[in-house]
Amino acid sequence: MRVIDRAAAPRSRSGPGRGLPRAPVDGLRSLLGALGTAVPALGVLVLALVVAALCLVGLGIPLVPHVSRAVRAVADRERGRLSRAGAAVVEAEPLPGGVAPSVRATARELGWAAWHGTCGLALAVGGVALPLNAVHDLAFPLYWDALPPGEITAAIGFPAAHDGREALLVSGIGLGWAVLALIAPPVLARAHAAVGRALLGPAPGADLALRVIRLTATRAAALDAHAVELRRIERSLHDGAQNHLVAVNLLVGAARRVVHRDPAAADAVLDRAQEAAEQALAELRAVVRAILPPVLDDRTLGDAVAALAANCPVPCAVVSDGPARGAASVEATACSVVAEALTNIARHSGARRAEVRIEQREGRLRVTISDDGRGGADARGGSGLDGIRRRVEAHDGVLLVSSPVGGPTAVGVSLPCGS
Repeated sequence: MRVIDRAAAPRSRSGPGRGLPRAPVDGLRSLLGALGTAVPALGVLVLALVVAALCLVGLGIPLVPHVSRAVRAVADRERGRLSRAGAAVVEAEPLPGGVAPSVRATARELGWAAWHGTCGLALAVGGVALPLNAVHDLAFPLYWDALPPGEITAAIGFPAAHDGREALLVSGIGLGWAVLALIAPPVLARAHAAVGRALLGPAPGADLALRVIRLTATRAAALDAHAVELRRIERSLHDGAQNHLVAVNLLVGAARRVVHRDPAAADAVLDRAQEAAEQALAELRAVVRAILPPVLDDRTLGDAVAALAANCPVPCAVVSDGPARGAASVEATACSVVAEALTNIARHSGARRAEVRIEQREGRLRVTISDDGRGGADARGGSGLDGIRRRVEAHDGVLLVSSPVGGPTAVGVSLPCGS
């Protein structure tokens, strides 16, 4: 088990903390993620145009619901990407049946696909190309004389370099590319996110109604989770500590009856009573720890998760960005999520190693548990993940599960730090 606390780890002046600025790197990473959805968005846009043309002659009407499902699938993928990068994007309602209802339900998503598959794709490609152009032109004086005559140009195709002085001029253009590579990616990434959230979020006027519905659902989930937790505690006390305490009572009564006739036998019975009392105490401590880990009282969430990882049969690394202390209920929920996920990994995944990553960004606590097991986990199949989802949603949080058959599996939780 390996624990890395990034907040406490010292950083040298030449280390990652003083290297590349974080905003351009994060912006570039976001643009690369946008490319992963822009290409499918362009594909479903072309498919929609083809089916729309076929509808003019009556052949494409049966295909419209399939196109709507394809548009929804790509849009949901982008919603998941935006939710991992910032505030959660509310999931869309299930698609209705029929041609006209499915078209109405995905009209805004199709508009997003039209923008994201064209303008968004061009902006993402341009943003990703900026650092490549900067490297190409900055290093140009080192290799320009080895290029074929028709390719001795800057990254944009001009000007041509015929001697060392002109090669240095191209290198100066590379400085401009480098400046743009530091400034443009964060701006382009924010533009992508803003348009995506505007088009993929709730329709204007529906946000309040959706919020009321969500609060009603999360309140019901919180009550259900509370009832389940009470049943678990009652079962643990009834099957564990209560049985041991009953045994203590019986043994002490037996010892009192024989203490005058056979002190040695009474002493043996009292030894058994003491063992039963110690077992009852251990059961009570286990129940208390399950309600709220005591380590959270005076230590951090990372320390509590490290204690859980140390008891996991699968080797587990814990990477923590050292988040500030949050609400006790949020930290307790995060601990329960990690405990349930590690239990699932140990029982069902067949993994050789696992990792728990804790970070706090933009007012949200993010916990990701990943493993290299066989995958195939289903968050809505009545499994332990379904219980995790209900408990997380009770805190207005989001659960994201990626578990293709064959693995790997990643369970991500995003919780508001202040709830």
